[in-house]
Amino acid sequence: MKNSDNKKVITIFKHNNTSATIMSVADSFDMRRGGKLNELDMAYETWGKLNQNKSNVVVVFTGLSPSSHIASSEKDKTPGWWDSMVGLNKAIDTKKYFVICINTLGSCFGSTSPVSINKETSMPYRVSFPALTIEDMANASHLLIKKLGINKIKVLVGPSMGGMQALAYSVLHNKSVENIILISTATQALPFAIAVRSLQREVIRKDPLWKTGFYSYEEPPLNGVRIARKLGMTSYRSSAEWIQRFGRKKTTGTIINQNLFGIDNTNFEYEIESYLEHQAVKFQNVFDANCYLYLSRAMDWFDLAEHGDSTINALSKTNIKKALVLGVKTDTLFPIQQQKEIFEGLSQAETQVTFKTLNSLQGHDSFLVDTEIFSTEIKDFFDSL
Repeated sequence: MKNSDNKKVITIFKHNNTSATIMSVADSFDMRRGGKLNELDMAYETWGKLNQNKSNVVVVFTGLSPSSHIASSEKDKTPGWWDSMVGLNKAIDTKKYFVICINTLGSCFGSTSPVSINKETSMPYRVSFPALTIEDMANASHLLIKKLGINKIKVLVGPSMGGMQALAYSVLHNKSVENIILISTATQALPFAIAVRSLQREVIRKDPLWKTGFYSYEEPPLNGVRIARKLGMTSYRSSAEWIQRFGRKKTTGTIINQNLFGIDNTNFEYEIESYLEHQAVKFQNVFDANCYLYLSRAMDWFDLAEHGDSTINALSKTNIKKALVLGVKTDTLFPIQQQKEIFEGLSQAETQVTFKTLNSLQGHDSFLVDTEIFSTEIKDFFDSL
């Protein structure tokens, strides 16, 4: 790789999240499925103030694609991905709590990942990065939290993949979590979710520019990432929402003869096609292909039952006082029965659990876009502590 290419990867990804603090938390890090990282950096952002006895800590684990920039701040006034949820007098009130949002191990926004430089080779890890698991993410986050001098998390919040990480964290580091909020998540991936992610990974790998993972950062496999994102969007939102939102509306100025099969990226016939293209292009320009592959596969592999011969036994290892479990009826990626399973398991572990099925058309992405209904439940939970 050319030196200019090394600089390119750092410029695109590591500094894409300019407001994050990047901390070295370990000189080496053993991975669950074998292999190790030669050093471990974790990126994070904070809001609010840590009180004297460090009893007001809220930690948020993200889904697959977000950075640690969950909300705007004095350091970075750019709106965050959950800006309506975190801040002064909001559901997660930064006047009361010290909020830490952590960029996931394996993500391309500052934490060690396939785009990071391996100090032994002075080259990016790429696909020499060891196999990544949800448990690795949880353990890496724990090292960061300990490095920050925090022994107890008041509330651990995890939506989607972040919820998987929160569950793993609560089992592996069960003396560290007091309360938990789990949103649209699961103790394991179901066949439909595995199938969707398998197709996403396949289209990335089939992009000629992927080059078995050793692509140039000057010419990354953007087409593969773009199509993978489109596939993802079909599972993140619900068909009911799209019927209501788009119907069979056509874009203005469509020339059908020039777009016979609906694959001309500059001239889509239907609004839904144009919408998918717009979302996919935004994503392809900010997220690394290899990181996507690693994070996606980690979600497939996760099964909390591996930590206790059954999900119930695994959840019995937690020491959570109170829990809030939220899901939506229209989520096909993490169906509502998976949140019900978590509720039942935590109840048997003698945790005080509140389980709510929320009505939203936005499917799995509801917690990101239909935030008002989630905000009400989350605020009530914090008020009950």
